[in-house]
Amino acid sequence: MEWTRGPLNTWDKTAAWLKGLLADLPEQPKAILVVSGHWEEPVFTVSSSPKPPILFDYYGFPQETYRLRFDAPGSPQLAGRVRALLAASGLATAEDEARGFDHGVFVPLKLAMPDADIAVVQLSLRADLDPEAHLAAGRALAPLRDAGVLMVG
Repeated sequence: MEWTRGPLNTWDKTAAWLKGLLADLPEQPKAILVVSGHWEEPVFTVSSSPKPPILFDYYGFPQETYRLRFDAPGSPQLAGRVRALLAASGLATAEDEARGFDHGVFVPLKLAMPDADIAVVQLSLRADLDPEAHLAAGRALAPLRDAGVLMVG
């Protein structure tokens, strides 16, 4: 059995779900905030580049996987709003203008929005992985839903 296929074609089913993700929403998101399981920092850190690069944070894969492109814009404005909401809840934050999209962001979103036409901002996990802090972050960021931001974790 290949590593890309489980007994129930898990990856095929996941890809199909991702390809229909945006079509299944009641309206097109204005932006997407991805909380990446592949990025941990001492405090919640948000990517703030207007044009994030790709971060190939893996190794040992076929060469073509290192030539993938995902040119979605970033949103310094949304990054600032994320920081403000977290700070208003007493959570320390930082920003990283150089951080690129890791594979936890660009792989699923490449399937969900192949035109890469919606701004994407990435948020780190806190390195201590404290559940209460992460739940508090989720509560703090809830107003983004009403602003048309799709939040993915």
